[in-house]
Amino acid sequence: MSISSNNTFIIIGLTTEGKKFRPSDWAERLCGVLSAFGAEKKMKYSPYVGPGDYSGEKAVFVDGRLYEVEPMAYRFVLNFAQDNDLQVLDGVCPIDGKGKKA
Repeated sequence: MSISSNNTFIIIGLTTEGKKFRPSDWAERLCGVLSAFGAEKKMKYSPYVGPGDYSGEKAVFVDGRLYEVEPMAYRFVLNFAQDNDLQVLDGVCPIDGKGKKA
């Protein structure tokens, strides 16, 4: 996986061998690590990382601007994908399109 800093990418819930990644709520859990509680005392996902679906599979959409704001968080999500042998699509779908890609 060779994604350079500042690239928008999608982590898909399939291994490079095509096996479904478990647990089924992995995307929400990963995004929850980068979330915060807002003024209304509700948890909010980061504006740069969000769960969604890509081609019928769970996915995490990562906006490349995360690298500018928090480089360690950017590397964390990339390392998560690499450590779990997950498929990553580089340079596609900005975060505002999460969950809408067919």
